[in-house]
Amino acid sequence: MKLKTFFILLISSISFAQNPFIEVDQFGYFTTGTKVAVLRNPQTGFNAAESYTASATLQVKNSSNTVVYTGAVSIWNAGITDSFSGDKGWWFDFSSVTVPGTYYIYDATNAKSSATFQIATNPYTEVLKAATKMFYYNRCNFTKAVPFANSKWTDGLNFNNNLQDYNARSVFAQNNAATEKELSGGWFDAGDYNKYVTFTYSVIHDLLMAYESNPAIFGDDWNIPESGNNVPDILDELKYELDWLYKMSNSDGSVYIKMGSKNYSQNSSYPPSANTDPRYYGNLCTAASATIASTFSHAAIIFNAIGNTTYASQLQNRAIACYNYTLPFYTSNTLQTNCDNGEIVSGDADVSSTEQKTMMVSAAIYLYKLTNIATYNTFITTNAPIITPLSDSNWGADYTPIQDALLYYTTLPNATTTLVNSITNAAQNDVTNNWNNFYGISNLGLYRDYMPQWAYYWGSNRIKAKYGNLNLLYAKYGIGNASNLKNRAKELMHSFHGVNPLGIVQLSNMYEFGADYSINELYHQWFANGSVYDNAITSSKGPAPGYLVGGPNKDFSVTSLSPPYGQPATKSYLDFNDGYPNNSWEVSEPAINNQAAYIRLLAGVISNFDTNLLTISFENNTDFQVAIYPNPSNGEWEIHSHATLKNVKAFDILGKEVKVNTISNNKFFINKSGIFILKIELNNGKIVHKRIIIK
Repeated sequence: MKLKTFFILLISSISFAQNPFIEVDQFGYFTTGTKVAVLRNPQTGFNAAESYTASATLQVKNSSNTVVYTGAVSIWNAGITDSFSGDKGWWFDFSSVTVPGTYYIYDATNAKSSATFQIATNPYTEVLKAATKMFYYNRCNFTKAVPFANSKWTDGLNFNNNLQDYNARSVFAQNNAATEKELSGGWFDAGDYNKYVTFTYSVIHDLLMAYESNPAIFGDDWNIPESGNNVPDILDELKYELDWLYKMSNSDGSVYIKMGSKNYSQNSSYPPSANTDPRYYGNLCTAASATIASTFSHAAIIFNAIGNTTYASQLQNRAIACYNYTLPFYTSNTLQTNCDNGEIVSGDADVSSTEQKTMMVSAAIYLYKLTNIATYNTFITTNAPIITPLSDSNWGADYTPIQDALLYYTTLPNATTTLVNSITNAAQNDVTNNWNNFYGISNLGLYRDYMPQWAYYWGSNRIKAKYGNLNLLYAKYGIGNASNLKNRAKELMHSFHGVNPLGIVQLSNMYEFGADYSINELYHQWFANGSVYDNAITSSKGPAPGYLVGGPNKDFSVTSLSPPYGQPATKSYLDFNDGYPNNSWEVSEPAINNQAAYIRLLAGVISNFDTNLLTISFENNTDFQVAIYPNPSNGEWEIHSHATLKNVKAFDILGKEVKVNTISNNKFFINKSGIFILKIELNNGKIVHKRIIIK
C-alpha cells in the first residue's frame, strides 16, 4: 500500500489528476486473462454536463511513468447510448500487459488518467480479507479490541445490559421474567442492530459455498480472535452466527424468528456498546425452523469435513429436529407466512410458502447426504419437481440456495437417476437458452456487467453478485461454456471495484487497500451521520472498511432527492448516510446477505483465475472412495481405500506443498501442525482431495 500511495503522489506531481472518465478495477487484474478498461462520455443523468471523447489510442504506464503498452480503443455498440447508465463509451483492451506491477491508463491527447491498479497473480487477497472482516465488526455481544480491530473501530461489549441479549424477554410478554432467554451472539443483520433468523438463509449458504468450493484461499490467519486454532477463519466466523442461531431454536425444532428493539427510538446510539434499552425476541415460525433445517444440515457437512465431528453432530441433530417440526406444516399446506407483524422493528422477517418449500427440499438434500436415510430421498424426489426452479424454470439470483442444493444432489452416490437427469437437463436448458442474458460474456452493457434493468432495485449489489455466483456454479458442474461463464463472473466482480458509471468501489473506506475512489458513507447505526464515523474522508475515523453497500436503486422513493431519484438505473445512487426523511438506507445500507454473496463471488473468481492456487472443491471429491484416519491427527495418519495408492502429496491452506513422510504402504506422517489438503492419486486413475487437521 505504501507503493500505491507514493505512486498517487507521483502522478499528481506531473500535473494530471486521476479522472473518472477511464474506469478500471482499482484493486487490479490477474496477470493472465482479459483486462478491459471502460471509457465513458455521459449523456443523461446527474453528470450529463461532463464530456469526454477518447483518443484513438491510449497508453498503459507503470509506476515509473514508462509507457509499457499503447493500443487502440474500440467504440462500444456503434456509439449508441447505454440505456442502463446514460453513457456512451469505448473499451480499451490491455490484456497483453502481464508483468506484475503498478499501472495506470493514460490518454495523452486529453491528459486524462485512470485510477492506479495492480497486475498480479492475485491482487484481491487483502480485499477478500477486508470484506470478510465486516462480519467481525458486525458481531453482536462481542468486544472489538486491538489487535483484531483497528484502533479507530474498537468498542466494548455491547447489548449486555439487563433485559438485553443475555436475558431477553418475549416481545409479547415484556413484563414476564419467565420468558427470559439467553440469546447472545450472532451478527447485526445490516445497518441496524437487530438479528433475524430467516435473513441468514442465503448468508450461511453463500459463506459455506464460498469455503466449500474454494477452501485453498481461506486461511487461519486473518486476524480475528479465533485465528491460529487450525480452523479456517471464515468457518470460525460462521460458527459465531451458527451458535446464536442454535440459541434461537428449541429442542423440539421450533425457532424464534428474530430479536431486537421494539421501536426506532431505542438502541439507536453509536457505538454499539452505548445502547442500554431492552431487547426482545419474536414469534416462533416455520420459516425460521426451515431456515435452520437447511443451513445447519449444510454446515454439518462442512464441519464434518474439517474434523469437527462433535459440533457437526450438534448441528445435524438440531437440523433434523427443525426439519421434523416443519414437515407437518409443509404436508398440510399450513406453512406460517405471517409471523412478523412489526412488533420488533424494522425488517419483515416473514418468508413466503414458496421459499419455505425450497428451504425444506434443500434441507432434505443435505440431510440425505449426512444420513443416507431413504425417507429424505423420497421427500426430495416427490417435492423437488414441483417447486422452483424445476417447476417454473426460474433459475435466477433469488433462488441460489436451492439451485446449489439441487446440483449438489446430482453428485450424491445414491441420488435418484431420473431426478438427477431432470436437474441437469433443466440447468442446461437454462444456460443454452439464456433467456435473460444471465450467462457468459455479453456486450449488452457498456460496463460489461449486464443484468436485467429490473434487477436494479433495493439491494442490487446482492443480485449482481448472485448472478456472478450462478455463472460460477454452472461452470463448476460442467453446464455451459466454462470459460465464458467464469469470465462473466470476473467482469461482474470488476464492477464492484470501480468499473461502473460512478467510477467508485462499492465497498466502504477501501483506500488503505488500494482504492482511489471508494464508498465514503454507509447507512449504519454505528457509522452514523454526523458522528466521528460519518465519512471516510472528512471524519476523524470514518466507517470501517469492507462493507458492501446495497447499490443503485432505480426505485428510490424520495422524489425530491436526485440523485438517486430520477436517474438511469446504474446511476441511481448517492454516497450518503442520512436517515429519515432522505432514506439513504435504500441505497447505502450494508447487509450480511449482500456481503456474503460478494465474498462468495470474489472467492470464486480468485479460485478460478489465480494460477498459483491449488484448486480444490469438496463437491467434486469422490469422498466415498477414500477415508483418512484419524482426522484430526497428532501427525500420523492412515489412508484407507479400495483402490491401490499411487502417490500422496500435501498442501497447506495457501496451496504450498509440504513434505509427507511415508511410514508404510498406507501410513504417513506430517511433521507440522495445521490444516492441509491431501492430493491422493489412485492406481485406477482417480485423484481425490481430502482435508486433514494435524494438531
